Formats: sequence, structure tokens, C-alpha cells
Amino acid sequence: MATPFKPRPGGFSKPNPQSSGLFKREPGNRQFQGGRKKDDGPRINNEITASRVRVVGENVTNPGIFTLREALEMADALELDLVEISPTVDPPVCKIIDYQKFIYQQKKKAKEMKANASKMVIKEIRFGPNTDEHDFQFKLNHAKEFLSEGSKVKAFVFFKGRSILFSQQGEKLLLRFAVELEDYGKADQMPKLEGKRMIMMLSPAKKK
Repeated sequence: MATPFKPRPGGFSKPNPQSSGLFKREPGNRQFQGGRKKDDGPRINNEITASRVRVVGENVTNPGIFTLREALEMADALELDLVEISPTVDPPVCKIIDYQKFIYQQKKKAKEMKANASKMVIKEIRFGPNTDEHDFQFKLNHAKEFLSEGSKVKAFVFFKGRSILFSQQGEKLLLRFAVELEDYGKADQMPKLEGKRMIMMLSPAKKK
């Protein structure tokens, strides 16, 4: 007489569709923490519409042209994203990267740049339209020190009364000032007349 079948305690365990091969996840369906709008940055993964793409990236051993599905499978195998970086060329260029990590690094970099910009110190140097050579050299040395320290310099010529008629003289003085400081900083713009002041901003030269 056959022994009746008795299920194990706890019942049957359900097979994992992913591991059992019953259902295969489509490539390009990586999930992003916090969600993502389709118009938020470049097209990525299954947002890409081209049928063939040129694949590049540090993780790509054989860069070249592939079908979109092949490119998505390559990115999927690396657990990375396919990002369309040049959509206007034919075929579009796509890069395999960790897109979420890339966005995080870009935001961090922008935040650091903004913080550094807000910390930038501006030193003012005032001239008169008839500044003599001794005074010019004295202020020039101060400007060299300021720029060497990483500060910006706001140089201006102040015109009193009818001396505004000689604004060209003030412009020449500021242009000479910029030339003398060429090794220390660069003028952000040409001298500009604002009210009774001819102004020129100088930024520190980039360190080599």
C-alpha cells in the first residue's frame, strides 16, 4: 500500500521568476533612487530611441557601433547605465557609466564651485584721474599681493566734478594697470564707466 504524500512543514516555496529563468528582466530597466523625469538630463537606457548607437566608456573593452539592444545588454551586464551623450550625430554616441553616481558628483562639484565663489574676497583699489607714478606703483604692488593671495581686485578711477570729461585718461590708466598685472591676474572685462567711476575687475591668474 502506497504511503500518502505529506507536504513539508511551511508548505511549498515559490520559485524566483528571475533566477529560474521563467521571466527575464528587459535590459535598460535600472531603477533610480528618488525617481527620474524623462526630460531631466540626457536620455538613458530604455529612453534612447535610436536603433543603433556608438558605445564608449572606460568599462567598454571593445567600443564601437552596436544595436541598441546589444548596447543595453552590455550596460546591464556591468550593472551600469547607457547614457546618450551625443544625440545629434549618426549613430548617436552613448557612454556606459553609473549615471546616478555621475549626477551626484556633478552636483557636488557645482556646490563646491558655488561655495568657493561665495568665499572670493574682493579688494578695492582707487585711483584719481591724475594719479602720479609713485602712487601708481604703490597701488600696483598692493594689487600684486591681493591677486597672489587669491583675491579679486576691483580697480576704479573716481572722477570729481568736471574731471569726468577726462574719462579716457582713466581708461588708459586702468588698461596700463591690467597690462602690468598680466602675470598675476586677468581683467574680467574692459574698463567700464559707471556713474562717476571707471571700473575694471581683475581675477587671480590660474596657478600652473
